[in-house]
Amino acid sequence: MSSDPSPFMRHLQHCNSATLQGGRAPFSLAGTPAGWITPALFDRLENAGLGSRAQGFDLPHPDRLEALGETLATEGYYKSHHEVFDVMPDLGEPVLGRIDRGALPLFGLVAVGVHMNGLVRTPRGLHLWVGRRAANKRLDPSKLDHLVAGGMPAGHTPFEALTKEAAEEASIGPELAAQATQTGRIVYALNREEGLRRDILYCYDLYLPESFTPAAADGEVESFALIALEEAFRIVRDTDDFKFNVNLVLIDLFLRQGLIDPSSPEGRMLRAGLDKGLSPASPGRTLARA
Repeated sequence: MSSDPSPFMRHLQHCNSATLQGGRAPFSLAGTPAGWITPALFDRLENAGLGSRAQGFDLPHPDRLEALGETLATEGYYKSHHEVFDVMPDLGEPVLGRIDRGALPLFGLVAVGVHMNGLVRTPRGLHLWVGRRAANKRLDPSKLDHLVAGGMPAGHTPFEALTKEAAEEASIGPELAAQATQTGRIVYALNREEGLRRDILYCYDLYLPESFTPAAADGEVESFALIALEEAFRIVRDTDDFKFNVNLVLIDLFLRQGLIDPSSPEGRMLRAGLDKGLSPASPGRTLARA
């Protein structure tokens, strides 16, 4: 797939750039494989008696993972988000522990998020609400983003996280958010400055009335714009203006809306890449689309 010239495939390739082990060491929670330790933590975890870079690391008491993450933040290994996520070895498996979301890439742990296409049917065709991320955002400042997108906090279901983010990011009330429909999920694994991202994105569509105007309630969005779906198609095809993972959710939308022919060779290749990813997503497992 690396030789495919498709301008859309490059987004999938970027989001599936991780190789495992790739210099990392396996990480387990009470013996259950869960992630991959970044080399920056090798000495720290070896000194704590949690294993070795050669044999891998294991935290025998997973209920202590959150405290370990907090300690690492105070020691400067990452900057805390002050938002705790559930830790699971793979999709649909039991939660093993919790940790601040900012520590997830250091441990190569699975993170779950939600993304929603805010769509409007108009006399001029289908349009999409997009937001521009605030310039002070820690990750991908000033990039274009979905109307609603965010991580899934500990104890939440994907739809509960979507409802929470819809209210905070676009002032969408629970009754309107309840009309969103899940369209699938996307998985990928990539290297980022913050570490190894192994993400699962639950994807939704919400058709909004023409009278709706979003308003950011949490200060994370600089502005909103309603653009033709064809314009979003052009931006994804020709630029990197959207936040990296938003491109994947939009490519899925383009396939479902027929802007990319799903039966064409390119469409089939993109569909396969979105459904299963292009690289291993977890130790010994491959995550698949719902």
